[in-house]
Amino acid sequence: METKKAQQRFTEEFKIEAVKQVTERGHPVAEVSVRLGVSAYSLYTWIKRYSVPAEQRAQHDSQADEIRRLKAELRRVTEERDILKKAAAYFAKQSG
Repeated sequence: METKKAQQRFTEEFKIEAVKQVTERGHPVAEVSVRLGVSAYSLYTWIKRYSVPAEQRAQHDSQADEIRRLKAELRRVTEERDILKKAAAYFAKQSG
């Protein structure tokens, strides 16, 4: 039976230092991931994220937050619209 490992949370400083080991010091991703106990996938994701300047990263994060907020609002408004459609159909049936 396969067991899942608990998902670990790493600090931003830890991630940046891990990325520096690969990008600045030239260590292989596989070696760094084993040594630090993170998956190679996570390390590649961190490299992609932290290789851009902090200003661009902040802008991207704010855009992603806005997209998440808008998607949630769209979901809520769509549910409200569906409820109102059903209510309109129900009352049209009752009065007709």
